[in-house]
Amino acid sequence: MAFLDEKGCIIYPNEYDPHKNSNKKKYIMKHSIILFTCSLMIGSTSFGQLSKKQMDYNSIKSLCGCYDVEFNFTETFSYSEDSTYLKSKTKKAGAIEWIQLLEDSPSKISLQHILVMGDSSNHFIMKHWRQDWVYENTNFMMFDQDNKWNYIEKSASEIVGQWTQKVFQVDDSPRYEGSGTWVHVDGKSYWENSTFAPLPRREATTRSDYNVTLRRNRHEITPEGWIHDQDNDKIIREKGKEDVILAQEKGFNTYIKTDDSKCVYGMDWWMGNKEKWAKIRNVWEDLYTSKKNLSLHSKVDGVRMYKTFFDMDVGIKTSKIENALRPYIIK
Repeated sequence: MAFLDEKGCIIYPNEYDPHKNSNKKKYIMKHSIILFTCSLMIGSTSFGQLSKKQMDYNSIKSLCGCYDVEFNFTETFSYSEDSTYLKSKTKKAGAIEWIQLLEDSPSKISLQHILVMGDSSNHFIMKHWRQDWVYENTNFMMFDQDNKWNYIEKSASEIVGQWTQKVFQVDDSPRYEGSGTWVHVDGKSYWENSTFAPLPRREATTRSDYNVTLRRNRHEITPEGWIHDQDNDKIIREKGKEDVILAQEKGFNTYIKTDDSKCVYGMDWWMGNKEKWAKIRNVWEDLYTSKKNLSLHSKVDGVRMYKTFFDMDVGIKTSKIENALRPYIIK
């Protein structure tokens, strides 16, 4: 079952097996009570009683749980000189999302997002994005353009007290990352960073007139859950030329905590698939720790990488994952 660790924060369940435990209501009730207790403990502890790093840690870990999510994006300004330019349509979407704790240490917290759609009679689960938070990280894979990431190493003096948020795509390939300081002031806890990133899927499937996004990310903890606030530039990047800002957009995504029972299908799915994705993460980690630039093909034989990984059997061997990934890597 879930329990509180010595720091007074929740350890999300890792032993729950839907094939062995049929009493889901009892499990969910127990888990929800512990989560509520933990939130009360964090909320009742004043900032002054905790170290700065502990406050950061508590804020990041509070991102876990079951959420009613609303995604909102709208293009705010356009700078194109083309009179026929059409801005992106405003997008609003909602989903239930389970955020599962994968790794928990004082200097690294890994969180897997899982989308839960539909109901008990007709539900669909999708592995969504992942975010790793690393304390005083010096190694970065920074997005350049067109499916290319450059390895950059920062000095220890540049990242003192900072946490790097490393964001990964649904197939655990890199997306974007950046370092920043968690701020705890006036009863608020938030983290901000600006970094280059690929186009989001909602744009990549409809737009080809820009190829880089400058993401200004703000994650703020709220009494109801948390907010992902964004102010993004849509950039045209060409080798040997200065970046051109085509347009700007506002993103405002809200994560409102909801009853864990709404996420039980996501919990079940993860328990049945977590070993496969652990193997896939380990294969990627070997690439990241090589400290080399990385370029990827978007498709191999007409198949996108995420589909290759999604279609793999749960018990697949690491060697087969490596063989499947190799053709996507540009030498």
